[in-house]
Amino acid sequence: MQQTIKWGIIGCGSVTEIKSGPAYKMTDGFELFAVMRRNLELAQDYALRHDVPNFYNDADALINHPSIDAVYIATPPDTHKYYALKVARAGKICCIEKPMAPNYQDCVAINNAFEEKGLPLFVAYYRRSLPRFNKVKSLLETETIGDVRHISWYLSRTASDLDKSDTYNWRTDEDIATAGYFDDLASHGLDLFTYLLGDISEANGISDNQQKLYTSKDIISGSWKHQSGVLGSGMWSFGTYQREDKVRIIGSDGEITFSVFLEEPITVITSKGQETFHIDNPKHIQQYHVENMMKHLSSDFNHTSTGSTATHTAWVMDKILSKI
Repeated sequence: MQQTIKWGIIGCGSVTEIKSGPAYKMTDGFELFAVMRRNLELAQDYALRHDVPNFYNDADALINHPSIDAVYIATPPDTHKYYALKVARAGKICCIEKPMAPNYQDCVAINNAFEEKGLPLFVAYYRRSLPRFNKVKSLLETETIGDVRHISWYLSRTASDLDKSDTYNWRTDEDIATAGYFDDLASHGLDLFTYLLGDISEANGISDNQQKLYTSKDIISGSWKHQSGVLGSGMWSFGTYQREDKVRIIGSDGEITFSVFLEEPITVITSKGQETFHIDNPKHIQQYHVENMMKHLSSDFNHTSTGSTATHTAWVMDKILSKI
């Protein structure tokens, strides 16, 4: 690879303001060269505020710019495949926001396009790169709780003012996100669980729209089996009286509890007692994910979140939603 890899971002919306965009500027060997948004004035505003030299309202102009080596797609999921296939045809490196696409079939098409050209493809399941979750992985690998038997995740939240209004929200539009917040949020956890416990061989679930506040599903119950034999279960409810986020991994000799989204401590309970670990996330939460892309591109380091792993996560999601 050349010394500096120049990136362009398609869709410089809220996720790129703090979570991801600055990480591309902070990473040695990366340069944020251009941004694109359909509204040229908003693209220019982002570029000026973040000191990005080029801005466009035409994705093709960014993708095909001869100085751009890599493209980060940060648009809503229903356009990921459209832009990703253009990036593949242009022969560029790519990172796609999660979820990789609204369904498993689109993920397969995207992944195949990059594999056929031998192009690196990453997906922003950045929890695989965060120190707090790699601490959990280390605890499992050192058999701190013995043999893992099962994992459970309960995630709930109250309906927001936006949910109760008539204001359009693509995150709860069934044509973009069949299961609404499940697509956006549960994908993070299920992807993380495959990273911690291995790929999933079986999955199923039941879902419904109880509140009728929007078109997508708002409550989902799922179960799955990892290839290792570990069983899993999850309940995701987006119309309850309080917010809750708790994962329990139960083993033969103890358990580990943590949150996927809340910065709660990691708790380990064994016959030796209880131990907690407080590990903060970085200000720009995709920092380690982005830095690991540079390591992947410049050394023999293998990034843990690729098109292949994200496609597997999409398969699990679609199985729980009975879409396949």
